[in-house]
Amino acid sequence: MAVFVLDNQGKALMPCTEKRARLLLARGRARVHRLTPMVIRLVDRQAAACDFQPLRLKLDPGSKTTGVALVRDVESIEVATGEIHCGVAVLNLMELVHRGRHISEALTARRQMRRRRRSNLRYRAPRFLNRGNKKSGWIAPSLQHRVDTSIAWVKRIQHWAPVRAISSERVRFDMQALQNPEISGVEYQQGTLYGYELREYLLEKWGRQCAYCDAKDTPLQIEHIRPKALGGSNRASNLTLACQCCNQKKAARSIEDFLARDKKRLDRILAQATKPLRDAAAVNATRWTLANALKATGLPVELASGGQTKFNRCRLGVPKTHALDAACVGQVRFIQDWSKPTLTLKAMGRGSYQRTRLDKFGFPRGYLMRSKRVHGFGTGDMVRADVTKGVKAGHHAGRVAVRASGSFNIQTRRNGISGVIQGISHKHCRVIQRNDGYGYFFNRTDHTGREQVRPKASDAAHPALYLPAMNGRVSRAI
Repeated sequence: MAVFVLDNQGKALMPCTEKRARLLLARGRARVHRLTPMVIRLVDRQAAACDFQPLRLKLDPGSKTTGVALVRDVESIEVATGEIHCGVAVLNLMELVHRGRHISEALTARRQMRRRRRSNLRYRAPRFLNRGNKKSGWIAPSLQHRVDTSIAWVKRIQHWAPVRAISSERVRFDMQALQNPEISGVEYQQGTLYGYELREYLLEKWGRQCAYCDAKDTPLQIEHIRPKALGGSNRASNLTLACQCCNQKKAARSIEDFLARDKKRLDRILAQATKPLRDAAAVNATRWTLANALKATGLPVELASGGQTKFNRCRLGVPKTHALDAACVGQVRFIQDWSKPTLTLKAMGRGSYQRTRLDKFGFPRGYLMRSKRVHGFGTGDMVRADVTKGVKAGHHAGRVAVRASGSFNIQTRRNGISGVIQGISHKHCRVIQRNDGYGYFFNRTDHTGREQVRPKASDAAHPALYLPAMNGRVSRAI
């Protein structure tokens, strides 16, 4: 994974390899600017004296997870024809995990608690018509969160790397084209991307398994719930997925006849067929808001469809992950160096304004600390605790949860397994990165499912914690 580099004025330079970053730190030519993602700052170089290669930031927006890929545009010339092919070389892979569902549930709980309290307290004046008119372009807070976090990371990466262009999926599924296949004419039906939008939609909707026998990891075929011989249409609501065996058994029979002995499965399939895909609706609701926000950055923005992304991924033989989907967005003829670890960025929030806990009736049952910091530590900070003796002796690194007593809990991640070390005194802890609202961890398995072996990386939340030249050289952010 590439390491971000800044000059001595805080301006972005070309990212470098981990090996080069270690050499720069060991020789005293750089200081650690940030741990996760790893950013170093040179002490003897300015951006004006450097040449930059074309970097592009690619996004694959999703309802729960957004894939982010920082790539370098490269060109190759075909010897036989002299044709120039445009491709990308992957530098960094990230997956941004949203908390939109948590926001929606929190707002629902708050609304219900307020209604409960107002129903019992008659002295409170009724509240209505006091919210004002919604502004043009308003979207729900849970959806706005997805846009805000995506743009926040685009701006962060712009500050750490000389990004010159942005590519993004505008929409994962063209819902209108799925419901009316002829809306874009014959060219949409018989073009290069023919069928990819519909297949990807059905895979997501039916959980990538056979609707009749729940078979997974097997070739699936598109199957008509109501056969065309009995008047069925090609609409997405009449299509499902079936393995070859089930598809042949059903043939042109009606689904009621085929599943006459399995009423529960019949009811579930009929209900799922007409049920909209919630995640696709969330992405569709934010597509233009995100696209307009990306254009506001002032960089050239390339918008592509989800069908083209899947077409590129299948043609290039790249495994399916959110980050690799982002690398395949847009016009890509070939892709290089895509087998890299993926950094997961999980939105954790920055705490709550609530000073109490509430019972099921919406009344306070306990009071929280008025200060968010205890002995200089705040919940969510990345800390390292060096315990010299006792049952908990050792080195522990991870996110901290503070208590007023000064005895903290540290959430660690060892060998891919999360755990909590309780009762660590604040005297043993030191801050290595302040809380910025996100949790960070690497996916320790490669894209073939095998665990990656890296020296000392499995013992910490981030391998950079064990860089030999880091001690005493952690600098504050510019």
